[in-house]
Amino acid sequence: MKLQMPSLDQWLREAKAEKDAPLCGMYLAHNGTVRQTARALVRNRAEDTAPVSGMHFAWDRDKVARALEEARALPGIYHVRLWLNEGDLALGDDIMLVLVGGDIRPRVIDALQFLVGKIKNECVVEQEIY
Repeated sequence: MKLQMPSLDQWLREAKAEKDAPLCGMYLAHNGTVRQTARALVRNRAEDTAPVSGMHFAWDRDKVARALEEARALPGIYHVRLWLNEGDLALGDDIMLVLVGGDIRPRVIDALQFLVGKIKNECVVEQEIY
């Protein structure tokens, strides 16, 4: 069942109201969406790959919980929030929303990259529909 993505503006307001907000010098967000270009074409240059018309998306809640714990434990990271969609998604639909807040830019960028990579590589199943 496809879900409604939460408001990033609301997430930022809530993050800035938390007790650790004064320690955060940067918030960085990632909004992943379903794209028409197949993964095989983008990553492997498989030129004969058909365009994507949608995606089936599922995720493992226990693995995601562990990934969030790991991201929150990174040095200088004081805020981590994640939303994941599920079900059959169409082109342009939101897959995920991630918000990371921390003390300095390099740590926040690294934490966002770590968390999105972990989610995409270990916690979700993305089946492209052609």
